[in-house]
Amino acid sequence: MFCKNDACLTILSHEAFRSNQPVPMHLRMKIPLVLLGSFLGLCLAVPIDRAPPKQEVEPPAEPADTGLYYDRYLREVIDVLETDNHFREKLQAANADDIKSGKLSKELDFVSHHVRTKLDELKRQEVSRLRMLIKAKMDATMEGNVQIDHSALLKQFEHLDPQNQHTFEARDLELLIQTATKDLENYDAAHHEEFKRYEMMKEHERREYLKSLDEDKRRMEEAHYEEMKKKHREHPKVNVPGSKDQLKEVWEETDGLDPNDFNPKTFFKLHDTNGDGVLDEQELEALFTKELEKVYDPKNEEDDMVEMEEERLRMREHVMKNVDSNHDRLVTLEEFLKSTERKEFNEAGGWETVDETQIYTEDELRRFEQELATQEAALIQRAEELRKEHEVLQQRQIELDAQKKEYQQAVIQMEQKKAQQAEAPGAPAAGPDGELKFQAQVPEGAVVQDKPEEADQVSDVHPGPPGDAAHPDTKRLGAFPRTSSSANLTHILPKPRTVQDHR
Repeated sequence: MFCKNDACLTILSHEAFRSNQPVPMHLRMKIPLVLLGSFLGLCLAVPIDRAPPKQEVEPPAEPADTGLYYDRYLREVIDVLETDNHFREKLQAANADDIKSGKLSKELDFVSHHVRTKLDELKRQEVSRLRMLIKAKMDATMEGNVQIDHSALLKQFEHLDPQNQHTFEARDLELLIQTATKDLENYDAAHHEEFKRYEMMKEHERREYLKSLDEDKRRMEEAHYEEMKKKHREHPKVNVPGSKDQLKEVWEETDGLDPNDFNPKTFFKLHDTNGDGVLDEQELEALFTKELEKVYDPKNEEDDMVEMEEERLRMREHVMKNVDSNHDRLVTLEEFLKSTERKEFNEAGGWETVDETQIYTEDELRRFEQELATQEAALIQRAEELRKEHEVLQQRQIELDAQKKEYQQAVIQMEQKKAQQAEAPGAPAAGPDGELKFQAQVPEGAVVQDKPEEADQVSDVHPGPPGDAAHPDTKRLGAFPRTSSSANLTHILPKPRTVQDHR
């Protein structure tokens, strides 16, 4: 009822306002009560809980690939070991020497049973993967039906114990750590060598292209090349990686903080993204992004992104060399703070980029081109051998096709002969194996004697016309009885032809 009265009062108030008539007194007394009731209703109403908007959870960024052929196996083993609280505590307390010496691997005996079970499964998967790689390599280089000794071939892989292929033991962890440490130390050197070959190949292809041009086009191409080099070098100053100027620039532009409030300890904690208390190689390389963007832009023709990655690697090596005192490829807070106290940290020098550094000499380029020429000659020779083999195979195929056609034609002819013999009237019967049975045929009208001795007499002379002697070179089919009348032989002997018959 209260709600209905509220609605009525509202309608009446609006009608009075529209008709310019005063609101009755009894309604004026109720209007404040209606407003008060509405206010109390709003205050005492039960709030409606609305679900907050769902925030999209960004998937965690995958760690950068180490470049090792067993990178996945290495990361999976580390992830499983870190699930064990005891091993994780020992790992955080261990230094680089403990890790490299294999002391940490002895703690594997104290991890939980389910962790050991997962490690065993990871090792079996890795052994299976290596066996597949070995088989694929052997299939590509050797003939089939060759027995492969996987146990012997697995010894070439140093990151696991080939003697035990089923369970993950302390020896496996020790070998994995030692092999990964050694391979990572050699990885940077191998990357530099690969980049040098890349640069020499670029220069070799450029020179070969210039040789194919005429004088005017060659001059234009050289001018364009020098213009691109000059444009690439026109960039802002690149700070020395790990210097105060470089870190303060990251502090200001990336972190959005006041450069006057720069604090090395706070900076370290801000960029220790995974919170493990150290800056690894990936976290260090992320600090150089601003410096690299000054020089390299993927939209520019003159900027090479392969050179940018080489530049990033050189910057990281520079910082590690000056900051990583124990050479464990990790930067601790203590090492970082000590590096900020050095004289080099405050020097405002510039950084020489890759294009300002001599990557190779002319002698190295000449040897590289000779190597390419040797490889090209070997490929041409191999291509010629393959071409000749292909021709031989083609000729052999032609010969086989010709033989096949001959065999098919012979089969068709045999089938046709069989069909003709089967359709011919009076054809001799065939034997069980398809052979023909020949039988002696008696001339039409001949009298077959019952006496075998007379039927068996055969003469080598055919009978001639009556009264003529037998021809010596003809054969007679059978002997006939002699009679006194020559008319008795007219139905047996052949009738001589007359002139009218020839006509």
